[in-house]
Formats: sequence, C-alpha cells, structure tokens
Amino acid sequence: MPRKRSLYSTQFRQFGPTRRRFLQGSAAAIAGVTLSNCRQNIAEGPATDETTDAAPTDGGGAEPGVLHVYTWADYTNDALVEAFKEQTGIDVIVDVYDSNETMLAKMQAGGGDAYSIIYPSDYMVQQMIELGLLTSIDKDRIEGLDNIFDKWQDPAYDPGNTFSIPYAWGTTGLLYNKEVVSGTPTDWEYLWENQGDLSRRITLLDDVRETMGAVLSSLGYSYNSTDPAEIEAAFDRLIELKPAIASFMSFGFEDALFGGDLNMVMAYSVDAIAATLEDERMEYFVPESGSSVWTDTMIIPVGAPNVDAAYQWINFNLDPAISQMSTEMLFNATPNKVAFDNLSDELISNTDLFPPQEVLDRCEGIAPVGEATALYDEFWTRVTSA
Repeated sequence: MPRKRSLYSTQFRQFGPTRRRFLQGSAAAIAGVTLSNCRQNIAEGPATDETTDAAPTDGGGAEPGVLHVYTWADYTNDALVEAFKEQTGIDVIVDVYDSNETMLAKMQAGGGDAYSIIYPSDYMVQQMIELGLLTSIDKDRIEGLDNIFDKWQDPAYDPGNTFSIPYAWGTTGLLYNKEVVSGTPTDWEYLWENQGDLSRRITLLDDVRETMGAVLSSLGYSYNSTDPAEIEAAFDRLIELKPAIASFMSFGFEDALFGGDLNMVMAYSVDAIAATLEDERMEYFVPESGSSVWTDTMIIPVGAPNVDAAYQWINFNLDPAISQMSTEMLFNATPNKVAFDNLSDELISNTDLFPPQEVLDRCEGIAPVGEATALYDEFWTRVTSA
C-alpha cells in the first residue's frame, strides 16, 4: 500500500461486465447494502465510549469529536467515514501520503502530534518502533483482534502486535495492457528483454525499497539485500533500464495506461485489481523471480491528540462487517478471518486479491536493512536525479 496508493478515487469507479468483475453494481450500491448490515452488527456488538462532546482525556491540542487520520489514499472512503461517524459521533479528517518514507519524514519533523491514527507498512513499523515513535497498544481497549488470522497474531515485524494492528495486505507486481504488450510477461526480466518496445511506456514505483527490491529479485538476490555489491549491481541494472522508463510514479497512472500512453506499470495489487476490474484489457501478475508481499497496519503515534477516538477507529475497522466492506469496495485483502469467510466465492477466488500459496512463497516482506539504508538512498538519488 509498502504502499503508495492511487489517488484515483474508488468511489466513482463504474464496473462494467469485464471477465474479472466480481462486484455487482457500483461501489455506491455495495455501500448501501453493506453499510446497513454493518450498522446492525455494530448495534449488536459491544458498547463503545461515546464521549465526543467532551474534551479528550489524553493527548494535547485535540479537537473534541475529531479524529485525524494519516493514511494511503485508497484505505478509506466516504462510506466508511460516515459509518464511523454514525456509530461514534466522531468526525474524521483524512490526510494521505504516497510512501512510508514521506510519512516517516513528517513524523520525524514533529508531525506525530497532528494525527491519532497512521497506517505504516510492516517494515516501517519496525523502524518506527526503533525510533520510539509509536505508542504501545492497550489490548484491554481492543475488540476483535482474535478474529485476525493466526499468521498476523504474532507477526515478525511486531511480535504480539505490541505497537500495531494489521489492517490489510497485498502484493507488488506488474500491470499491463495485454492488447499492446507482446507475449505473456511472467517476470521482471521482461522489462529488460523488451526495453525497445516498451521505451517511455513503462513506469516503476517511486519507492526505493520496492523498485530496488524488484531489480534485486530479477538478479536472484533478496528484496532485502544488505550486500553492497548486490545493491550496486541492482543500481547498475536499473540504470540500464532508465532510458525506457517514462517516470517513477506510484499513483495516477490509470489515465495514461487506459489511454495508451503507457503499456506496463509496476503497481500494488490494490491499485492493479481496480484497473483489471475497470478495463478488461488490463492484466496483473506477480513476477516469477519474486516480489514483495506487504502488510499495512494501524498505529497510534506518540503524542497522538485523541487516543480515545483512535481506539474507536481501530475497533471499528476490526469489526468483520467493516473489514468485509473494505475488501469489497477498496480491494484491500483482509487479514480478518471472519470477514474473509463472509466474502463471496468470486472474491475469494480472485487470485490477484488472494494469491495462491505458491505465489506467496516466492514473495518477501520488506524488512529494515539497517546501515544499508544509506546506500539504497544514495543509489536511488542517483537514479531518480539522472
């Protein structure tokens, strides 16, 4: 979502009769039906502390009855925000970022006291823990964590979910127009082998760890290599491809891809799935040599201005009905087992959304690389500024 999220609004997508369509009708129609169900579930569930008219009991400078969220662009929408407000009376103000690194820079510059909920990816959770930027989760205030799949009950990036709550997961791969791309691409190597045909019609993510990781995988190395020689080899190979790259971008590619100005883009599954549903010419795949599988989380930063509202937001999103709604509307693969079990067979069988184990087995989660971070950043600056 280590996500950059498309700013192309999911709220206004119209889903035509493509072969991959697994939603019936528009997002608005789905919202109407699902929202009714989730409201009923919420009403039947545990009561929450609705003290929205009083000043917050923790955090300074909070606006009473307001929750400030800092997230990826496709991780909430008006329907979800309105459902939360109806349940709690709390207004939600959402700001978006396009990379974990952008978010971290803002936090380190003192932005932590501006938000009560942030959505870092797995490796960034580790980094933020080490930097002392996160508040430990009070499990006594959490409802529904036991609904999470076992693999997220004790994740390596945050043992015991001490500082974070899993929200969504997905993969990174290549999205292309099968009517203009020759053959059937299966790996990153396709970019180099067809560089001439793809020239200035491809984009890679504006994300140092994802794009450098993809090139490392194409060379047979780990996405998380800390070997200076391997990292430099990936830099050299990326420089070879640079003349064919139209730009490094993580969102906003849809119009160019649909319109024919781009043939292939590196994308996160959440954005790629939306594209395949909207236009049957679009195809998404996870490269055979390996890619990343990511988990995005919800955290409460140190200095959060409205911690009470933050816990209500977390519990709201852990509700199976809400988690199901998010997957159906926003194409975020849910880590919530109850929500997953309630999805349609068509959704569950969509292998772009829920890849088979053999695909996941060749993927890696992005992990902190310690002192090698400076080397990644140095090479990335040289690539993107050349």
